[in-house]
Amino acid sequence: MPLARLDAEDDFDSWRSTARTAALLDVPPEGLHWQVGDQIADLFAGATEPPLPPAPAGAAFSVPRPFVALAETAILHREPERFNLLYTMLLRLRDEPRRIEDETDPLRRRLEDMARAVRRDIHKMRAFLRFREVADDDGEPRYVAWFEPEHHIVRANAGFFRRRFAHMRWSILTPEVSIHWDGGTLTEGPGATREDAPDGDPTEEVWKTYYASIFNPARLKTHAMLKEMPKKYWKNMPETALVPSLIAGAQARETEMVSTPAKRTGPGGNAQGALAALREEAAHCRRCPLWQPATQTVFGEGPADAALLFIGEQPGDQEDIAGKPFVGPAGQLFDRALAEAGVDRAAAYVSNAVKHFKFEPRGKRRIHAKPNAGEIEACRWWIDQERAIVRPRVTVALGATAAHSLFGKAVTISKVRGAAIALADGSEGWVTVHPSFLLRLPDEDRKAEEYARFVNDLRKIGERAKALAG
Repeated sequence: MPLARLDAEDDFDSWRSTARTAALLDVPPEGLHWQVGDQIADLFAGATEPPLPPAPAGAAFSVPRPFVALAETAILHREPERFNLLYTMLLRLRDEPRRIEDETDPLRRRLEDMARAVRRDIHKMRAFLRFREVADDDGEPRYVAWFEPEHHIVRANAGFFRRRFAHMRWSILTPEVSIHWDGGTLTEGPGATREDAPDGDPTEEVWKTYYASIFNPARLKTHAMLKEMPKKYWKNMPETALVPSLIAGAQARETEMVSTPAKRTGPGGNAQGALAALREEAAHCRRCPLWQPATQTVFGEGPADAALLFIGEQPGDQEDIAGKPFVGPAGQLFDRALAEAGVDRAAAYVSNAVKHFKFEPRGKRRIHAKPNAGEIEACRWWIDQERAIVRPRVTVALGATAAHSLFGKAVTISKVRGAAIALADGSEGWVTVHPSFLLRLPDEDRKAEEYARFVNDLRKIGERAKALAG
């Protein structure tokens, strides 16, 4: 009886090659022993079993593409019989390709259930994995996470974490295999234990403060929360240490929220504390390379209950030095325009789509460089959290970069300027030009004309914010 050997539990390429050869040789499912590494797959399968002979020269067949996609995912399941189940399906499709369309086929349904469980596990890893900072051998920071997957998903998920945290050095430890990223190369190591991973780091207290601040007792659905975030993941997530006490106090907090006159201080009642925690976390942001040449993170500022929130592009040279948004030439023009429009800047929250200054050095000067789509997307998490805490009635995107950040896609300013756009949270988004656009205009008459139009935009937006807040 032939022995089909795979290098690893998730070795799809070897399974596909071996299964195809076995099918061309007409080996029945019960006549094939699958073995991973040096482990014997069956008590009666011995090391003397012969390997699978080569397929006949020139022999070939094809299977429907949906089966290949299904097999790539289902093979990651922990079911010991998965290799043979997939091989059985392969033989059926070799002779009846349209069988893949039969939704009542028990084998197809079983394989799809396995693939669905794998996809859920992949999602759980992406959602519930938490990195903790440690010092590497060279003294530089490395971020280490511990995770216990239900299925063989670690290698399949490695590309996601490599792309998401491309500019961090990190390690993900699991019982089966560990993966490591040094900023340029992804490597693999043996499995680890929970004791090999760090217990915590100083940033966890900041994250806990933020999580507690945004916790909304009025929206608590414990059953749904446990379904989406099972307790098995809690021990690896710093914020979940707070969940039992937050749940325990949720009813009292909800009663207090109902009986107390509404204050726009965020869903958890401590928006200012949430912003402070978020600001502290953003100070250590490494989501894109822009932090390296910049002086510091320039976070948003303004009241935590502002009805009006402005998003600019990024800090400039003076903002990078001062650590405050809109304090340079464009900021001064912005202040003047707001005053003429009757909008109180002190009552608005002002931030940027990108939190670090991107520039090109030219001698002693640093010349502004436009953020790219990847940098905008990497920083979008911060502005989304600012908006979630402040909950403005109106959010204003100043320029194309800010609009891209707010709407998640590139927009043409001339097409959307001056009109309200409904946002997913029920508030309104507005778009106008960035003040720096006015500074770059060479013609004085054109500059005066565009400035007047900008002031008119701000006046209209300010009146709309007041109407919605009133």
